[in-house]
Amino acid sequence: MVRPARSTVDASRNELRSSAVRAAGFIGFWLVLCGFNLLDLPVGALAAGMATWASLHLLPPGQWSLRPIALFGLALRFLHQSIVAGLDVAWRALDPRLPLRPGFVVYRPRLPPGPMRNAFSTMTSLLPGTLPSGPDESGGLVIHCLDVAQPVAEQLAEQEARFMRAFGGAHGHE
Repeated sequence: MVRPARSTVDASRNELRSSAVRAAGFIGFWLVLCGFNLLDLPVGALAAGMATWASLHLLPPGQWSLRPIALFGLALRFLHQSIVAGLDVAWRALDPRLPLRPGFVVYRPRLPPGPMRNAFSTMTSLLPGTLPSGPDESGGLVIHCLDVAQPVAEQLAEQEARFMRAFGGAHGHE
C-alpha cells in the first residue's frame, strides 16, 4: 500500500479546515443578517456554499494564517486611529488656524505585491486623512494625506507590522 506524502495529507487537511471555517463564517454571517428561520436555511446554506467556493478560488488556503489575539489588537488600534484621525480631520476642517499641508508621501511596505499588500492598502484607505493612491515607480505606495508634516510613514509602518502579526506575516510564516 502506498501512502500519500505527509505534505500532501497536511495540505488536504489545511484545505478542508479552511473550507469548513469559511463555510461556518459565511453561514454565521447569513444568520446574523437574516436571523434563524428554518425555511430560509436552505437558501442560506446555498449562499454560504457559493461564497465558500468563491473565497477558496479567490484566496486559496495557506496564504493567510489568522491570529485572533493579534487581529483583535489590530481591530482595537484601527478603531482608535479611526476616531483620533476622524477628530483631527474634523478639527482641521472647522478651525482655519490649523495647518493643512496636503500632499503625497511614499511609503515602502514590507509586504510584497499581492493579496496581503492589497488587503493592507484597503485597510489604510479606511482611515481618515490618508488615502493610498497606487504604487510609485519603485514599488512603494503613494499615500495622499492632509498634512505631509505628520509622521504618516511611521504610522503606516506600525499599522503594517500589526497587520502582518494578525495575518501571519508576508507569506503566512512570520
